[in-house]
Amino acid sequence: MQQPAIETGRPLALPEAGSADGHREDRPGPGGPPGGGSGPSGVRDLFADPARRRGFLLLAAPLAAALVLWAVAVALTDVSDLTDYGLFAELPAVYWIGLVTLTAGFWICVRDPARGNWWSFAYTAGLLVMLRATAAAVYPTPLYAWAWKHDAVIEHLLTAGRLQRGAELGDMAVYDQWPGFFAAQAALVRLTGAENALAFMAWWPLFSSLLLLAPLLLIYRTFTQDRRLIWTAVWLFSVGNWVGQDYFSPQSLAFALYLGVIAVALRRAERPAPGRRSRQVVWTVLLIPLIAAIVIAHQLTPVMLAVGLAALCLMRRYRDWTLLIALLLVFLAWNLTASLPFLREAVPDMISNFGKVADNLETGYGATPTGTGALVVSWTARLLSAGVVLLAVIGVLRGGRPLRRRARPLLLLAGVPLLMAVANDYGSEMIFRVLMFMLPALCFFAAAALIPQARAEAAGRGSRRAAKQAPGPMRLLVPVVVLTVLTALFVPSYSGKDRLSYFPPEEVELVQRLFDQAPDDSLVVAAHRNYPLAYEEYWRVGHYWFLDDAKTHVDKILKNPADRLARDMAGVKAPARGYLLLTRGQIANSEMNGMLRAAQLRHIERSVADSPLFEEVARNSAGVVFRLKRQPGPAGSTPGKDSASGKDSASGSGSGKDSASGKDSASGSGDSPDTSSDGSSERSS
Repeated sequence: MQQPAIETGRPLALPEAGSADGHREDRPGPGGPPGGGSGPSGVRDLFADPARRRGFLLLAAPLAAALVLWAVAVALTDVSDLTDYGLFAELPAVYWIGLVTLTAGFWICVRDPARGNWWSFAYTAGLLVMLRATAAAVYPTPLYAWAWKHDAVIEHLLTAGRLQRGAELGDMAVYDQWPGFFAAQAALVRLTGAENALAFMAWWPLFSSLLLLAPLLLIYRTFTQDRRLIWTAVWLFSVGNWVGQDYFSPQSLAFALYLGVIAVALRRAERPAPGRRSRQVVWTVLLIPLIAAIVIAHQLTPVMLAVGLAALCLMRRYRDWTLLIALLLVFLAWNLTASLPFLREAVPDMISNFGKVADNLETGYGATPTGTGALVVSWTARLLSAGVVLLAVIGVLRGGRPLRRRARPLLLLAGVPLLMAVANDYGSEMIFRVLMFMLPALCFFAAAALIPQARAEAAGRGSRRAAKQAPGPMRLLVPVVVLTVLTALFVPSYSGKDRLSYFPPEEVELVQRLFDQAPDDSLVVAAHRNYPLAYEEYWRVGHYWFLDDAKTHVDKILKNPADRLARDMAGVKAPARGYLLLTRGQIANSEMNGMLRAAQLRHIERSVADSPLFEEVARNSAGVVFRLKRQPGPAGSTPGKDSASGKDSASGSGSGKDSASGKDSASGSGDSPDTSSDGSSERSS
């Protein structure tokens, strides 16, 4: 019998249900050979044994049917005219039938504790395909303006051939100060011969989600060998992680690396026994490349990692500081050298926000859901998160003291991200990052609420008898209903605001035409950055988004659009030109996030179209481009002087150096698809 972790120095695994001593019986499951393995003999036995053949079909049929229904749904989905409910409203009934079929099949598969892991993995992979690959399959262009922005950063690295951390790039230099993700993607573009990252960007959510499976399994297996509990926790994480940080971004990769370090720390960084410290040093050395990759890729993730490791070090089980010290040394080395220019400007703001918990958890202006669709989607997302949290509380209570004691590290890791809400607002999205970092631990306890006998009490001599007892109908029905409801809630939470995230090919073509004709040092003015290629060639073309300005300046634009916008472009000097771009993506974002109504933006368009100061140079079904023909009368103040945006936003230099576009870099390198800064509130607010 295994000894307590405190005595052995090893995390104590909960014995697997279905055995008296915690070891799985090596008996054939209904869906595969002994131990859940495979091989020539297993295949022969499968086709020779009618009972096993029926068991195989029972497991394979729901998975195959669900994927076929998904393929049919993809073929039937029309995204040409999205409503305020996004992709959620366009999916046909066969998609939902497939999702229910997949969830029911998963529960049939996972509820047998003696069944191998491969079927559970196959169902989980099928779930990720249905949830994360649908957008890539139905949309002809990648989602999210922020993903397009990251493609522009990669293009800059390929074009410049070096990092530029100085003032020549303005606020966009922050990406060259944390270049890990972008440098890796630039290398991938070169190695594959792709034209740019757009070739694989749309499929990144599926890839990044699959990348999380290995560390999640390692983490959960540290505390239990019950496959039901492990795979149900993985399923809950997959449907609970709606926040939207799996897209083509630094944090998607950094989060996977974070979980990898945590997994190794939980399994190998426990308090060393006498004479075994050298082993801990070896593991620390092996983890330094992962730690370095996290530090140079993203600002927030290493801070979360440091807080989590520090919390583990306070426990008797993990009182080894080697890994935490290594992380802090790498973190300080990078932040006091490569990223020091950013920190000089950002630290005063961080200090001013410290301790303002209510303010740090606010989503901010331009992130207030407006309209029935946006409100329904936002409350659906909150309901999904609340459901996972409630299940986790039930699981903690049901598990009793043994489960709480053995999985105490996960309780700590579920709680410590809340401390970050005290530190900073992280561009009005800290609440969503806190939820994302809490989720892996929460889902373990949420799964314990659904799995009968997934507790330490199941380890007694009567566990084999208990496992063989047929559970009552309610114990079979309630978990699968809960899983199905949570899985269904994911779809509107994740894809319900695709109206503002999707840019049709016509919009891409219109913006590309603009940049093809814009001379160096030109200025592109738009209502909002929510359009494709918004940062295209930012090293030579400036950008100014007037909805980032103070409301007083926006009111002046609404009062006399053509004259005010022409004055805002007054700093552009020939041969550079000033352009005004209005697109459907900007209108959708402005309407759904409580800024300007579509009618107000159309009023701006009509005023500019009727003005002798502008000429129309391009138009299609997705938007219009105007060019400033001549300067207005006596110039008024530039937008930076009238507002909070800064002084150089209309100068056409770099990326609108001191304009409100700088906020995205000051709040986490602009690495989220959703708010005017860095937030996830498009899906969540």
